[in-house]
Amino acid sequence: MTDSIALPCDGCGQTASGEHIARRLRRLEWTTRYRPVHINTLLLGAFSPQEERDFLYAPGGEFHGEAALLSEALGISTAGKAADAVHAEFQRAGFFLTHVLECPLGKDAGQGAEAAALLTKRLEPVATRIRRSLKPKRVVLISRALGPILEKLLALELGCPVVLDNGKLFEFDGEVPENTVARLREALAGPARD
Repeated sequence: MTDSIALPCDGCGQTASGEHIARRLRRLEWTTRYRPVHINTLLLGAFSPQEERDFLYAPGGEFHGEAALLSEALGISTAGKAADAVHAEFQRAGFFLTHVLECPLGKDAGQGAEAAALLTKRLEPVATRIRRSLKPKRVVLISRALGPILEKLLALELGCPVVLDNGKLFEFDGEVPENTVARLREALAGPARD
């Protein structure tokens, strides 16, 4: 008889089952394969999407949800292209997507205060990773779920500017994400500062 011990996941801080860890490692492998050596723009969301088809780095070849919206906003066409061709184009352009919680929000986790508490708990490790490992030229916040912790996020020393949508978040998970696509494209038209 074996006893399983539930431990917190290193990517999100949630209690992790074996299935959770396997999913995290699979997504980490997909993501790492397309991480640029020099990151021009780090796109930072709140939670990794639940569905793999919405996860930008999934190898499936179909881009939906967050993955489709980001590709459109960044001017990367997905039509008729294999997933790895799209991922390589994203990589060559110097874009990298990550999330404060690198795993989907657990089904038993609440959306409001509980989600904000999980995000807050992950801020320091994420800031350290951005400063020491990722070292982007700029960070773009792309999720309205980061709203409750925006001030805390902006107070962190990330080592680069944070790009906002006229002082607000780019809400790719908002009511009308199509409007966000155009505004992000406009905001990224200027060069990243060193």
